[in-house]
Amino acid sequence: MRVLLDESVPRQLAGRLGGHEVTTVTRLGWAGLRNGDLLRRASGTFDVLVTGDQGLEHQQNLSSIRLGIVVVAGRNNRVETFLALAPRILEAIEAVRPGALEPISET
Repeated sequence: MRVLLDESVPRQLAGRLGGHEVTTVTRLGWAGLRNGDLLRRASGTFDVLVTGDQGLEHQQNLSSIRLGIVVVAGRNNRVETFLALAPRILEAIEAVRPGALEPISET
C-alpha cells in the first residue's frame, strides 16, 4: 500500500512499516497544508494517511475521500512512542478502508 505519514508522525516510523511504500508530508512539500487540502491531495494518490491529529474525523467529511486514515493517539509524539505502536499501526493500515478511520491508542 501507499502510505503517507502526516507531519505529526515521526518520520522514523517509515522504517517500521515494511511491505509498504511510505513517504512523508514534509518530503512531498505538503507541510503546513490544512487538513482538508491535505486529504484532497492525498486522496487517490495514497491508500492510507497515518496521523496523530485526533480531531480529524470531527473536522472533515471522510466518507467522500478515497483514502483510509489511521489516527494514532499516543501519550506524546515522541519517536519511541510511535515505534512501540508500529505493530498495531501496521495492523490498522491493513484493516482500514477508503473513507474510514482506524484509531490506535496505547491502552
